Amino acid sequence: MTTPAGPVHRTLGMTDDEYESVVEILKREPLPAELAMYSVMWSEHCSYKSSRLHLGRFPTEAPWVVVGPGENAGVVDIGDGWLAALRIESHNHPSFVEPYQGAATGVGGILRDVFTMGARPIALWDQIRFGPLDQPKNRYLFKGVVSGIAGYGNAVGVPTVGGEIEFDDCYSGNPLVNVMCLGILRKEQLVLGTAGEPGVIAVLLGRATGRDGIGGASVLASASFDDETEEKRPSVQVGDPFEEKKLIEACLELYERGLVVGVQDLGAAGLSCATSEPAGRAGVGMRVDLDAVHTRESGMTAPEILMSESQERMMAFVSPDKVDQVLAVAEKWEIETAVVGEVKPGPTLTVSHNGQVVAEVPVASLADDAPLLDRPSARPGWLDDVWSAPASLDDVDPVDLLMKLLDDPAIGSSAWVHEQYDHMLFLDTVVGPGSDGSLLRIKGTEKALAVSTDGNGRLCYLDPLRGAARIVYEAALNVAVAGARPLALVDNLNFGNPEKPEVMWQLIETVEGISRACEALGIPVVGGNVSFYNETAGVDIHPTPVVGLLGLADPMPSNPPRLSRAKEGMEIWEVGPKPTDNLAGSAAQRVAGKALVGRPTAPNPEMARRLVNLAAELAHLVPVLHDISDGGLAVAVAEICIASGVGAQINHVAPGAMFSEDPHRFVVVMESGTNDLPVDLATQVGTIGGDSLSLGSGSLDLSNITRAWREALPSALGV
Repeated sequence: MTTPAGPVHRTLGMTDDEYESVVEILKREPLPAELAMYSVMWSEHCSYKSSRLHLGRFPTEAPWVVVGPGENAGVVDIGDGWLAALRIESHNHPSFVEPYQGAATGVGGILRDVFTMGARPIALWDQIRFGPLDQPKNRYLFKGVVSGIAGYGNAVGVPTVGGEIEFDDCYSGNPLVNVMCLGILRKEQLVLGTAGEPGVIAVLLGRATGRDGIGGASVLASASFDDETEEKRPSVQVGDPFEEKKLIEACLELYERGLVVGVQDLGAAGLSCATSEPAGRAGVGMRVDLDAVHTRESGMTAPEILMSESQERMMAFVSPDKVDQVLAVAEKWEIETAVVGEVKPGPTLTVSHNGQVVAEVPVASLADDAPLLDRPSARPGWLDDVWSAPASLDDVDPVDLLMKLLDDPAIGSSAWVHEQYDHMLFLDTVVGPGSDGSLLRIKGTEKALAVSTDGNGRLCYLDPLRGAARIVYEAALNVAVAGARPLALVDNLNFGNPEKPEVMWQLIETVEGISRACEALGIPVVGGNVSFYNETAGVDIHPTPVVGLLGLADPMPSNPPRLSRAKEGMEIWEVGPKPTDNLAGSAAQRVAGKALVGRPTAPNPEMARRLVNLAAELAHLVPVLHDISDGGLAVAVAEICIASGVGAQINHVAPGAMFSEDPHRFVVVMESGTNDLPVDLATQVGTIGGDSLSLGSGSLDLSNITRAWREALPSALGV
């Protein structure tokens, strides 16, 4: 079968070898609908064919893990009958093609992953990266993505309470839009993505199926961008947050009343995934009638219906005696429904359309027989030269450098972004945007959940092993300064073209780095996502793993540390190992206009454990805790001064150490004479007071640094 563009399987993104594998499985040429199903289920996005071999390295087990990788979301036990569900996903490619809808439907998809498990989504975090804002296209993409996240999250009623923004040339042709969602549930509400036993009925809930999103996530995420990107716009889904809100409430009522055997979100691969994966998990077959699927466009073909990624749809698997009750709940919430299939004994998925069988395949083959590639990997030849280059800033004035850092849109205030997000929905947000880690109370308990999402493409470009480990340690320290103990992690691995050996080496090193850090801290990886082909015109992004780390505070600090609680006369202490003057991959290196060179300082697992535990204890005792990260000690103290409206003096700190981002360090601000910090880890570096920030060699007026920090992002956007 061919088209003007060549064989149909190539048009659908399949290789010749993959097509031959399908022929071998079926013992015949595939029908069009069958080919459509295999093309989306075997895509990079759905099958993880280039990364699956390496993801098994992650530590995934712990006594508190209830559901690990492989389901719609990870689930952990947080005590007293409560569970937390968490998931992170990317919508990079759709957001480049159509920023508003790409970002909005990314939010919708991650919400469904969480409430599919029986959890009520309670918060979102966004990790977004773009090219420099002096380019009009990057400003357009940035504004569109922020509007999409805000428009969907606010309308559906789930607060976005934190995240991270970064700008770098490598993202100009390929922005990154990663979103994490957290939900909570009672143990008895947990639902898995299983089809159950023969006789169970498949009920499709939600919006009518259309042609929007056909092959969207699965096809777009398996290809790089080029001059024809604009032609891919129809592949981006269109979201309806009000429909999603109704779907959330309807599904939560179904779970509460025990009316479903299992539930599966219709995300990437649409109906193909929502039928085959639950059946495969249960070891059963299915019969599906596409004539029963409610569509909103006439003349849709079987492949189109099976591949469509139209939003706000769920597949519920229901015992025959409860179907009427499920339909009644859906009618109450004004949700469209269709009884589209039945679970059957045996290994076969049979699909009919217009009264004819259009697909008959071994159900397990769509997932279990997906390609597993051991792609070549090779350490980049340029790395030794980069590592050997000096990464210090001896010729830069510290005062000028601090002003440049505070005036940088990635370091300055993110208020222009997070003020568009309704982060106080549910009134559970104790510590919100602009802090190291978010802190959310669980009503009716003394518990709180802390979350930090972190990434650093520059560090991972220079050394993916060290860089990936360091972002885990940073995230753990961020939840610790909020008063929580690290509990579980999800990751979103954003990389370039896996067909390049250097990119595969970066992935393997990243997985190893994350794994070592998680093992050192006793943190299981309970889920994640891999996004490949983040390249344009052959130029790859920096390897950019993003981690979302969940921590538990039980009990929650009665008065959690805040940056705004510093007062005149308090002491400033730096806690952690003595920093070096190595600025490889640092924000200071970037804003000073220096080349991205050097090798980042290696993390210390034993030191990491000690500092995370210490920070979690101090969060119950001191008024101000702040992780030292982007911009080093100088920026950390400046942010405290800005938030508290008071100046400070930093004394006897060398310029390199002032801007160092070496790991496992944080700032404590406390009343004079109350210090009970470990003497081998703590150094007093200054005092709070006055109306300027003094770095020893010079000072900056507090009003000037406050203005620069607050206006950095709006000024770069021209708003």
